[in-house]
Amino acid sequence: MESILLLEKELRKHATAERARVSVRYFKTAKGEYGEGDQFLGVAVPIQRALAAKYVSQVTEAEISDLLSSPFHEIRLTALFMLNTRFLKSADQAEAKKWVDFYLSHIQYINNWDLVDSSAPIVLGTWLQNRNRRILYQFARSKNLWKNRIAILSTLAFIRKNELADLLKLAEIFIHHPHDLLHKATGWMLREGWKRDPQVIEAFLTKFASQMPRTMLRYSIEKMSPTKKKRFMK
Repeated sequence: MESILLLEKELRKHATAERARVSVRYFKTAKGEYGEGDQFLGVAVPIQRALAAKYVSQVTEAEISDLLSSPFHEIRLTALFMLNTRFLKSADQAEAKKWVDFYLSHIQYINNWDLVDSSAPIVLGTWLQNRNRRILYQFARSKNLWKNRIAILSTLAFIRKNELADLLKLAEIFIHHPHDLLHKATGWMLREGWKRDPQVIEAFLTKFASQMPRTMLRYSIEKMSPTKKKRFMK
């Protein structure tokens, strides 16, 4: 407990009221918005990463759990940085699985886009590289926006290994998703896939561009030539 008290004390020491005010708006915390009710201390991400690195060897699993359940966004993100490190430094598969199970059991606290993006590819995506990926499709069909985003962001780990099949299947599921955050995330992953295999992604876009939300399509084609952009936007 002493470790997390010291960590929280240091986070608060670096907090600024102005950054907190900006974050409240940026992460859409007003009533009815996707981050409704989230609270911010006002701490920059590089400081969170540095403090996570400083304390990761001192905190217990139970303490990371306590940090993840904090009402303050930055404390949850710092906890996820530590969870990432513990997972990546696992001594064996049994220990790695323990951290994956821990991640999944705390998923209700991974409830904004940066929390998802900072953890899903590293923990769940890495774990599933050589395993059954059924959970991603369960998450994709959930009514929970953050589970949806975890599903598509986890494919980044596969994309980096030049595996695009699950990206394409999930992207097709999300074509008709109602939320802009999923349009952006899916378009981003398609763009990353395009960097690996342009032909595969362009074939997907040729088939589905007319059905895709414009935001998703724009994110997908962002790095293409003006000629290709124009063709797909038609």
